[in-house]
Amino acid sequence: MHNPPRILAVDDTPENLEILRMRLEANGYEVVTAADGEEGLAKARQLEPDLILLDIMMPKLDGISVVRMVKQDDALRSTPVILVTAKADTRDVVEGLDAGGDDYLTKPFEHRALLARVRSMLRQKALNDTVASQTRRLQEQAAQLADWNRSLERTVAEQVTEIERMARLRRFLPEQVADLIVAAGNGETLLQSHRREVTVVFCDLRGFTAFAETAEPEEVMSVLSEYHACLGDQIVRHGGTLERFVGDGIVIVFNDPLPCADHTEKAVSMAVAMRDTIDEHSERWRKRDYRLGFGIGIARGHATIGRIGFDQRSDYAVIGTVPNHAARLCEGAKSRQILVSQRVLGAVEPLVEAIPLGEVTLKGFLRPMPAYEIVRWLGRPS
Repeated sequence: MHNPPRILAVDDTPENLEILRMRLEANGYEVVTAADGEEGLAKARQLEPDLILLDIMMPKLDGISVVRMVKQDDALRSTPVILVTAKADTRDVVEGLDAGGDDYLTKPFEHRALLARVRSMLRQKALNDTVASQTRRLQEQAAQLADWNRSLERTVAEQVTEIERMARLRRFLPEQVADLIVAAGNGETLLQSHRREVTVVFCDLRGFTAFAETAEPEEVMSVLSEYHACLGDQIVRHGGTLERFVGDGIVIVFNDPLPCADHTEKAVSMAVAMRDTIDEHSERWRKRDYRLGFGIGIARGHATIGRIGFDQRSDYAVIGTVPNHAARLCEGAKSRQILVSQRVLGAVEPLVEAIPLGEVTLKGFLRPMPAYEIVRWLGRPS
């Protein structure tokens, strides 16, 4: 609705237009006039009035034709039309109302009747405008809600995909590696082959092969479950990366993929904690007549690290002499022994109590190599 309401009066008689204009303007309305049907239709489309007073009998384009065209126009369809006729011709009035007229007046105008019909039609127009506005608002809200729903569906789908991706990564990769891949959004870069100095811990159970040959499969799985659970807690607590399980053997890496300045200290501290934790299980295993011990080997040096495997299955692997060195030290360790290389001892010597074992021959290495047994973790002085 315009303010004040805009009324278009269409009549081919100037005197009638003047009467309408004076009476309506005197009551606060804005009045626009047109002298025939064609001009009236053009002004209606141009100005979009709030009400049209339309004479039926006019040259060029009669009022009934005009009202039909008005009601077919999307922009004008809700505009009320009062038909004006010079005689009480029922046929003209009926045809005009059937064409889309909303009310009618006969000439000469009775002032109060004219204003009453104008007010009534403007109330109808205001109501139609309110309904149209609310409808548009509801349509906009519905469209916005649909957009939100689509956005939410996309977000949920992306999150589900990410969760599934993370679940797959966690099945095949160490937790730290999987977390970094998801955070970086580009696992290919992270898992590209690279070289870094690392500390590798290799541990396994003494006597496990003989135990597995004689024990029931359920007993073997029960022992492995207890063994992996207690060691896994220490790996997480010390910030190690579980590289792989090899039966009863476990390979842990420090300083990749998460850099760690004191990676050798953490590795040795973890090894001592593992040995102490396994002692508790060893006592229970002895009571069940399981003759199992626990040994650890630790080596430090540069290694090549990255992804190995194929599209359906990938592993994170540490390649080189360092993991082999740790594995051979573990192989030579007796139950409860922690054997370390010269480089490992050099990094933690003030923090441990160690016993030199001299030059030892390790399978796969051409010359004997110095080895040391870690007896006790002293830690940094407070």
